[in-house]
Amino acid sequence: MKILLTHTPHMRDNYYGARALAGLRSCGEVVLHQGHETLEGPALIAAAQGCDLIVADRATALPGPIFDGLATLRAALRCAVDIRNIDVAAASSHGILVTRAKPGFVESVTELVLGFLVDLNRGISSATAAYQAGRAPTARMGRQLAGTTIGIIGYGAIGRAVAPLATAMGMRVLICDPHVTVEQPDFRQVELPTLLAESDHVVCLAIAIEATENLINAEALARMRRDAVFINVSRGNLVDEKALAAALTEGRIAGAALDVGRAPDQMPTSEIAALPNVIATPHIGGLTPPAIEAQALHTVEQVRALVSRAVPDGAVNTATWTRRI
Repeated sequence: MKILLTHTPHMRDNYYGARALAGLRSCGEVVLHQGHETLEGPALIAAAQGCDLIVADRATALPGPIFDGLATLRAALRCAVDIRNIDVAAASSHGILVTRAKPGFVESVTELVLGFLVDLNRGISSATAAYQAGRAPTARMGRQLAGTTIGIIGYGAIGRAVAPLATAMGMRVLICDPHVTVEQPDFRQVELPTLLAESDHVVCLAIAIEATENLINAEALARMRRDAVFINVSRGNLVDEKALAAALTEGRIAGAALDVGRAPDQMPTSEIAALPNVIATPHIGGLTPPAIEAQALHTVEQVRALVSRAVPDGAVNTATWTRRI
């Protein structure tokens, strides 16, 4: 078995790791990408020539022409949950299997949400920045989380982790997700307009699909209270950044914390990150060793399943997979 690992050296260090790489090597011959730029187009096709499998990092797109140019490829494994930049239909037309990794980042992202909540409401980052710049920060009144209302948009794995912790901290929990029924008596399921109007903290955890593109737009932001804060740790395309920047600049909402955005590698854009009432991090929600290793090791499990001629957990197009091992 010949396997291309598309991660750059930096991405390998941060998002794959030595234990996962050793596991991958135990399954076959591993081809490592040694360049510092993300593989794409002809360079990706050239790197994957003769390979049976591609294990792709989240930044490596796999559009249709990639599959057209790889006659030996049997499966493309994404070392992430998000497969929107993989042309699954094109892979299927060639009989190539596509897989995604399990969400091993739930605890890590949940902790970042809690950190954002505290920072936005107590001004930790702004006070620290002032001290480090040689200025005396203003001792401003903060907001205690206990007794406030958190609105969670999207009740998937992370939403289900955040909600009970918020309750334990004394917050009232509102949840908006049209695809699930919330049965926990401590939580109140509401429509999005109600959540936006009643929440002190709006946390965006919805999945990124066509229906949620620019879900948080000017109309949605206008429903929020002036003292409310917005947190996005899902995907940047859920938010109309121009509308968010206007709401923040004009004081129509109090602040925002963003771990994702529309810049490369799903990072916040520098323009919105530079606003004084914004806390921005460079897509680090899942960047902890347990989270990264969980997903990397899952791809190793998938490769082992393929070697043993089994369908791996996380396969998304099994029905059209004809290039079996």
